[in-house]
Amino acid sequence: MSNIEKSGGNVYADLGTHDAEEMLVKAHLAAKISEIIKYRHLTQQEASAILGMPQSKVSNMLRGNFRGISEAKMIECLNLLGRDIEIVVKKAPRTHSTGHTSVVFA
Repeated sequence: MSNIEKSGGNVYADLGTHDAEEMLVKAHLAAKISEIIKYRHLTQQEASAILGMPQSKVSNMLRGNFRGISEAKMIECLNLLGRDIEIVVKKAPRTHSTGHTSVVFA
């Protein structure tokens, strides 16, 4: 029987990935992009034309392979898919020595 460990909320951090927070943000953004593409019944080729990305890169992103795609490009993709992006910067709680990045969808 194997041991089961409770996640800390970020699978990338749980796996020891050095850029865990960035990867989690990208995962949330990619999931939303995928959701919109499915909702609009777009083919990957149609999405590729809208997003200005090669179809292979769209395919990779939708399969969770987004290391070669910047957060800025993913935000641009959401804009191109008709979504507004709002970035809020606020002071971190006293209990944290550094800030934290998260994605919230309205």
